[in-house]
Amino acid sequence: MSAGISNGAYGTAVPQTEARHRMRIAARRQVAADVVTLDLAPLDSAPLPAWEPGAHVDLGVAPGVERQYSLVTTTDDGHWRVAVLREATGRGGSVAVHDLLRVGDDVTVGGPRNHFGFDPGRPAVFVAGGIGITPIVAMIAAAERAGTPWELHYAGRSRDRMAFADELLAAHPDRVTLAAADEAPRLDVVGLLAEPRDAVVYCCGPRGLMDAVETAAAHWPAGSVRVERFEPAADVDAPGEAFEVELTITGTTVTVPADRTLLEVAEDAGAFVLSSCREGTCGTCETPVLEGSVDHRDTVLSPAEQADDRTMMVCVSRAAAGCPRLVLEL
Repeated sequence: MSAGISNGAYGTAVPQTEARHRMRIAARRQVAADVVTLDLAPLDSAPLPAWEPGAHVDLGVAPGVERQYSLVTTTDDGHWRVAVLREATGRGGSVAVHDLLRVGDDVTVGGPRNHFGFDPGRPAVFVAGGIGITPIVAMIAAAERAGTPWELHYAGRSRDRMAFADELLAAHPDRVTLAAADEAPRLDVVGLLAEPRDAVVYCCGPRGLMDAVETAAAHWPAGSVRVERFEPAADVDAPGEAFEVELTITGTTVTVPADRTLLEVAEDAGAFVLSSCREGTCGTCETPVLEGSVDHRDTVLSPAEQADDRTMMVCVSRAAAGCPRLVLEL
C-alpha cells in the first residue's frame, strides 16, 4: 500500500521511510472558519521523502500525541502543508494545533504514507465533504499538471466553513460545483453517479458521504471508487477470540487474548512495531501476513486488499473466526 515515486511525486526521489522528521512551522494561515493551514519546513538540508497526492503525515501536536493530516501542498517548494479543522468534541489533537502551535515552533512529522493514491491516467471525479477537501487539493494540482480531465463536487455546511472553496471555484469555475447546505440543495450523489463512466471517483469526507458514494457507485466497474477514511470502523471494538501469532522477525510465538490487541501483545513480546493512531485509520502499523486469515477492522485497506489477506493493521485487526493462528513478518 505504500505509494511509489512517479512523475507526479513531489520532493526528491528518495525511498519513503517511517523516520520522524524535525520540522519548523514556517507559516500559519486561517483558510476557513475553524480551519488553519500549517507550512512545515525541514530543519536541516536532508531531502524530505518524495510523496504523491493523497498522502498523509503524522504530526506531533503535543508530547506523546500524534494525529494524521493529509498533505495539501500544491508546489514543490521544499515545504509540506497540512490543513487542520478544529474539532471541539474530538480527542484533543486538533484543539492543540489551533491553540498551541505557532509560527517558529518545532514539530516532529512522520511519514508520508499513501493509501489514497491518485491515477493521473484516468479522468477523475472528486467528491469532498468538509475538511475532506484536503487530499483532493493536491490531486487537483496534479491533474492540472498531467492534463487529466477532472471535476470537483464539494459539499459543506456553509461557504465560510469550506476551506479552499472560493479559490478553487475562481480558478476552475467550469469544473467546480459547491454545495453549501445553507445556500443550495444538498449534493445529489445518486444523480451524480447514476451512469458509470470511464473515470475514478475519489471521495473524502464524513462517513455518511463516503458510504453514500460507495453505495451510489456500486454498479460502476470494480476499483472505480477510492475513499479516504480517518475515523475507526464501526466494528473496531467488536468482541473477538483468542488466537496465536508467530512473529517471524522477533522469533517468538504469542497468544493474543480476546480482550487485548495484537499490537499490545507484540510490543510486550519485544517486537518493533511502528504505530500511531491505534484505531485502524492511519496505516502506520501495516504488517505483512505470511499465513492465516484476518478479521480486518481497519479503514485503510480497500475491500479487495482486505480479501487478499497480504497485510493487516495490527492495532485493530485480528485472526478471522475459525483461524487459530497467524504468521506475521514482525
